[in-house]
Amino acid sequence: QVQLVESGGGLVQAGGSLRLSCAASGRTFGTYLMGWFRQAPGKEREFVAAIRWISTYYADSVKGRFTISRDNAKNTVYLQMNSLKPEDTAVYYCAAGLGTIPDSARAYAYWGQGTQVTVSS
Repeated sequence: QVQLVESGGGLVQAGGSLRLSCAASGRTFGTYLMGWFRQAPGKEREFVAAIRWISTYYADSVKGRFTISRDNAKNTVYLQMNSLKPEDTAVYYCAAGLGTIPDSARAYAYWGQGTQVTVSS
């Protein structure tokens, strides 16, 4: 069982930055595929970024602006978000799993409660 707790969301102006953190329980954190998804009001949950070992994956919409990283010693994964746009406004979810397709929600068995990110224009 893995428990995930996100933090770092908030309100920021367009062009600003935020760093999300996701703290995970469990002694096998380093073996998990870790991902970030987001869901805007009235829209389906969508993939944002993922990391497996040292390999990273990004949605086209965030490539070049967002960076995912992990600190296995701290059981934490981060999402650095730069050059934020109003369309980045959403609830951001951290996820952990052992699946093989990083951008598929089916690859993840565990989900956090989410943290709100609001980008004003």
